[in-house]
This record gives sequence, C-alpha cells and structure tokens, in this order.
Amino acid sequence: MPPIGRFRTARSAAADSAAPTTFRDLVPTKLAAALWDRLQKYKKISGFPQQETCELLIVDRSIDPIAPVIHEWTYDAMCHDLLNMEGNKYVYEVTTNAGKVDRKEVLLEEHDPLWVELRHLHIAAVNKKLDEKMTNLKEKNKAAQIRLGSREGQELTTRDMHKLVQALPQFRDQIEKLSLHIDIATKLNKKISELSLREIGTLEQELVFGDASSKDLINIFTTNENLTKENKLRLLMIYAASHPEKMDAAKRLQWMKLARLTEEDMNPVVNMDYMGVSVSKKESSGFSIKFGTRKNKRGLRKERNQDDEVYDLSRFSPMIQEILEELASGKLSKDEYPYVKEPSAAQIQMMAGDSLSVRSSPANSRPAQSVRSTWATKAKLSDDGQSSDSSLRHAHSDPKITGRRIFIFVVGGATRSELRAVHKLTEHLRREVILGSTSLIEPHEFLTVGLPSLST
Repeated sequence: MPPIGRFRTARSAAADSAAPTTFRDLVPTKLAAALWDRLQKYKKISGFPQQETCELLIVDRSIDPIAPVIHEWTYDAMCHDLLNMEGNKYVYEVTTNAGKVDRKEVLLEEHDPLWVELRHLHIAAVNKKLDEKMTNLKEKNKAAQIRLGSREGQELTTRDMHKLVQALPQFRDQIEKLSLHIDIATKLNKKISELSLREIGTLEQELVFGDASSKDLINIFTTNENLTKENKLRLLMIYAASHPEKMDAAKRLQWMKLARLTEEDMNPVVNMDYMGVSVSKKESSGFSIKFGTRKNKRGLRKERNQDDEVYDLSRFSPMIQEILEELASGKLSKDEYPYVKEPSAAQIQMMAGDSLSVRSSPANSRPAQSVRSTWATKAKLSDDGQSSDSSLRHAHSDPKITGRRIFIFVVGGATRSELRAVHKLTEHLRREVILGSTSLIEPHEFLTVGLPSLST
C-alpha cells in the first residue's frame, strides 16, 4: 500500500521564528525521504503494489503549538488531563455494604460501550447524558418491580431478585458502568470548580480568537487565587503563540513576576521558540504591563463553520483539521507541503476524484444530528496504556467511505484534540483518516518532557 507522500518543509516550519533552521526542523523532510527510499526498495519485491493507493502527510509538532496546552473539554481529554491517569487506567475507591473501602482499577477502553459513547462529548453533554441514563435506569427498575408484582419501595426477596436478573440480565452491568462514569464525571466537575477552569477556558478561547489581550491575562493573574503553576504556564504559552512580539526576555521577566513564577518555571514558554513561536526577538525598551491596554483583534485562529454543536469553551479546532481538509480538497500548499515525488497525471486525476467526492458528500450538507460515528478499530495498547504501535487509528465501518485513506504522521507527539479531529474527519470526508505519531501527549507531559526535550 505505497502512499503519495508529502511533508512539511523546514522553510515553512521556521518562517516566523528567530531561530535558524536546525536538524530538528528537517526531521519531516528526512523522514519522508527515508520512507521514499525504503518504498523504492520494496517495489522491487515481486508482488509488491506499484500504484500508490493512499496519501501520507508528515508534519511535526510545530504545526500547532496551541493544541498540546489548551484545555480540551471533551470527556476523554479531561479524564487524562485532570485525573492523573496512567495510560487508560483509572483508579477509584468504592465502599461496600459492610463499610469497607475497596480500591478498584478499570481500563477506559472499547470494551466499555458507555465510555465509547461518551468520550468525544463535551463534559456538559456528558453530564446531561448520564442524568438521562440514570433516570431511564430508574424507570426500568420500576418496570421490573411491576413485572414482579412488587410495589415501589418494597424489599425484594431472593426469589424476586432471581426473577429480576432473568428479566433484566444487563441490569447489574449497567449499574456498575453507570456508577463508574458518574464517579468520573463528578470528580471532573469538582476539578473544574476548584481550578476555576471555566474562567481559564474562556480566556484561552478568547486569546486564540483575538478577543482578549494582555489586560485580560493580567486580570486573571491578579484576581484568581486558584491558578496552579501549570495553568499559569498554559495561559502564558497560548498568549505567547498569539502575541509573540510580547514575549521577549524583558517582557517574559515582567510576566514571570506577575504570575509569581521562577525562571525555571518559564522554560516551557522560552522553549516555544523551537516550535516556530518567535519569543526570542530583539528586546524592546520601556516595557511595562498596563491595565489599560487596548485589545488587538487578531486571532491565531479564525472562526470555523462547525458541523456540530459548539460550546463556548470548545470553539478551538486543532490546526491538523484545517490541514487535512485542505489536503482532501486538493488545496494544500505545495510550497509548504511539497510532494516527495510529484504525482503523475493519472494520480492527480485520482486525487481530484477524491476531492470531488468530498465536496459532494452528503455528510457535508446533512445536519449534525444525523451524523453517527463508530470506532471499528482500537489502537494496540501496552500494559501502561500507551500505544504500542504508535498508530492512533480511527477506523470506520461506514460503507459510505469511498475515498482513499489519508495517513498523517506527527513527529513530536499528537494530542487528544487531534485524535478527536481525525475521527470526526473520517465521517466528514468519507475517507478513512489515520493519525500516527511518535507518542500521544498529555498537557502536563508536554510541559515537563515534550518542550524541554526540544532544547537538547
């Protein structure tokens, strides 16, 4: 299955950065070239396909410095961001009827249908869905009691319980699964309140879309006592990405003092220069943080025409979504994302056919309510819950998928928001989109491991 390969050039990666082009910037170029050389060797093997049957795009983490740090409000992302999970393992405590506290471990994976149903939903939708399921379960319990001839509130005998299991064999499993996710959602909602995440999340979105300025950042630093060091850094990194000229050494010192951070704490902000964010430009003089700063309306992202319900805290879409949409429609810049080898006329015609099917797809015109997604394939996971084959695959069983596969590989780690975007695009484009990466990164890992590794 040889691909039509494209990659992000070092020129586009370093275009807006003060840092010179380094070997790190050339990784997508070198990886694409190495892959092409290997494929040419494979083509000499008898029976190996000679025609390209899919598209591959190789990029690095610098395509989107915001996605790894902005708060993602979907259930899956929030669990991994806020609950200190180890891979997909969730640990919790339950109290037995005897009053004993038991420690339980569960894996949040495809074998749990409720997890599959909830994981890409906004936390507000999850809360609503869980309430509806609990109400429905109570109604089933009442119906079961009527079927057994017992009155509501009346204690059931052992014989009655046996009949109940026969009448509703899934009842016990439903209760356990529902209780588990109610416990998780309760903890998430508590964290949201304790950490003032709604206020933080609102400011993050406004910074990204150009609706907030330094004045708003100053305000939250000076008035909100619940800000953790990590959340201060995440806000500063988003601000740096949207206002790079306001993050030179002198200005970083001002922000450091205002946020009550140390020089070492500020390293992730400084290291954003390695992701193409120009935070090391020549320093300006006479800088002071002022509360009267006028808003500069220039967003890092433009508002998108969303094809599903949008919450105020989820306006942000990762850049990978826009890049893949342009690739699928044939509009992706050949200067920034050149081909490893220029496609033939026949290949161009085939890609044009894929693009046409995307534009005429019913999925692009039908209301969001009619769109239903499924996960047909799960990534192979090791014992620690990490991807063992580094392929974060979002397969789809919808027979309406007719276009060729699109592979995108992110050097430096992919995020859960990008994982969700790829899953969504499989439906939208009617083409199976498969995300691969060197790792699946969580925000705290990106701050403590991902960015520091870029400077070494």
